[in-house]
Amino acid sequence: MRESCRLLLILLGVVSLLAFVLFGWDKLMAKLDRRRIPEATLWGAAVLGGGVGACLGMWVFHHKTRKGFFHIGLPLLAVLQLSLLLCAQLFF
Repeated sequence: MRESCRLLLILLGVVSLLAFVLFGWDKLMAKLDRRRIPEATLWGAAVLGGGVGACLGMWVFHHKTRKGFFHIGLPLLAVLQLSLLLCAQLFF
């Protein structure tokens, strides 16, 4: 694996971990009726490379699963990001 692909994989992993934690934290805050993480922040983490972590966080914590934009958008974003990673590994 080339160095650039390895760095991209590390970046996606770190941002995915952050997105996963954000979804878990937001779910906990929702249960405790405390201040929540804005949806724009959740989407920002997902779009910046955390699509897989956000998608896993949504499923593991059963959070934002009723919102269509999350329910449909996050899995599509995760597939897109994984596809881009695969293309980067194959062609660069």
